[in-house]
Amino acid sequence: FMRYFIAFFTSATLVFLLGSLNVGAYIENYYSAILVALVMAILNGFVRPILEFISLPLNLLTFGLFSFLINSVFVLVTGYIVSGFSVHGFLGALMFGTCFALAQTLAFRLLIKKEEIAD
Repeated sequence: FMRYFIAFFTSATLVFLLGSLNVGAYIENYYSAILVALVMAILNGFVRPILEFISLPLNLLTFGLFSFLINSVFVLVTGYIVSGFSVHGFLGALMFGTCFALAQTLAFRLLIKKEEIAD
């Protein structure tokens, strides 16, 4: 349970940092970043598996690049749902989603390494 809690707030912090740097999107405050992380987690947990299954042939045809489109649409939808989060068009959503995914991967790998060292 604690691992999910740490991962969630790490994601919220990354959303806040990227939004503050204005990387394709703007975030007003940390509360909005928490809401963005929550909405993105719900979309990625429930909607993404269905969309990935439906778009599997297209994803195979584009060698996985269609996943960037799905991720960008999720960022745009999140921008419409959360009032303190504004996305600068489709290219902004693409840039924010890509930077967020890379930063999240790096942060989670660092957290996993710290966990392995502690064990």
